[in-house]
Amino acid sequence: MQLLRRPAADEAELEVRVWPIMQDVRARGDAAVREYALRFDGAAPGSFALSAEEKGILLRALPAELRAAIDLAAANIRSFHEAQRSPAEVIETMPGVRCSRRSVGIERVGLYIPGGTAPLFSTVLMLGIPAQLAGCKEVLLCTPPAKDGSIHPAIVYAAQLCGIKTIFRVGGVQAIAAMAYGTECIPRAYKIFGPGNQYVTAAKKLLAKEGIAIDMPAGPSELAVLADETCVPAFVAADLLSQAEHGTDSQVLVVSTSKAVLESVMQEVEQQVRTLPRKNIADQALQNSFAIRVDDANTAMRLLNAYAPEHLILACADADQRADEVVNAGSVFIGNWSPESAGDYASGTNHTLPTNGFARAWSGVSLDSFVKKITFQQLSPEGLRNIGKAVETMAAAEGLEAHKRAVTLRLQTLEGGQHV
Repeated sequence: MQLLRRPAADEAELEVRVWPIMQDVRARGDAAVREYALRFDGAAPGSFALSAEEKGILLRALPAELRAAIDLAAANIRSFHEAQRSPAEVIETMPGVRCSRRSVGIERVGLYIPGGTAPLFSTVLMLGIPAQLAGCKEVLLCTPPAKDGSIHPAIVYAAQLCGIKTIFRVGGVQAIAAMAYGTECIPRAYKIFGPGNQYVTAAKKLLAKEGIAIDMPAGPSELAVLADETCVPAFVAADLLSQAEHGTDSQVLVVSTSKAVLESVMQEVEQQVRTLPRKNIADQALQNSFAIRVDDANTAMRLLNAYAPEHLILACADADQRADEVVNAGSVFIGNWSPESAGDYASGTNHTLPTNGFARAWSGVSLDSFVKKITFQQLSPEGLRNIGKAVETMAAAEGLEAHKRAVTLRLQTLEGGQHV
């Protein structure tokens, strides 16, 4: 649908620029990483890994108020994700046939945390806490440094809360490649998580084509709002701008049955954007964005489910009822008092979410993102007797004699009165 078109990057051109960097890092390791760090970030510290002494200095620079805010957010995120733990499931499908499944943490994961103009220390919590709860044995963190080689103190503190011991001052495509392939300094991770600019996103998508695990395919940040006469236009405008300030390629939508509501919201947007420090970025994002009037609320919900937004705010009188109708969205915010920013930082839900319409089939990051689910089965002699004939029949029908024989030999042994 043309009305719901998203800002489109030239993925082929991005891949042409990104792929050679990734292969150079694969071939030359740390030397290539250092060259690209100097070229793109203007900084390549003598050691990529942050030392204990450097961490201490940065931690002492963290304001107490920010430390307390991070503590509160971490507690809520931990509480929400801890509830996602599932006990081992043990089922006896028939007498003597015992099947089970248990979650096992991915042994080594890599987290990418953007720095620069918006160091996303909140993302450290969103990724590091479920990794810790999942039992991942090793968690690597890469983040681009400032020109002096330092990183934001809050990133160090958030990492400490998550039990992350290894922080590498590396950003961009070179960081993604280093974690994917491994270098002399940076170990290879088995799955890579985290947001980034269009180049980082392209690098992750290329890795997925190679069969290397990533959290999810992603695009620019986005937000949709369903608003009616009960909404507070100033709130809606602030929510729209909270996503528009992410990047020039971000997109926001406001959908309503009321022309007056849309006009009020857009007036608020025009007023509020003037005072934003990231006004230029938000202005460009608004060029990609839409205010859409529809005939009725049911049409609005069909349109929003078709769009499948990363974030969806229901600023309407029947928000609870409409929430039950959502089938495609990354995360939903119900009612006028549920700003998207709460989910970005401290409500407890995860802010690493599918964008670009991927919410039609993908979920946001959760505890499950950091585990593998392994199944087990144990058959007793009685169990083998109960299912053996069925397995033999099915294997024979598929023409797989060795499959059949693996059961037949055991059944013959049992018929001979032998037990192993």
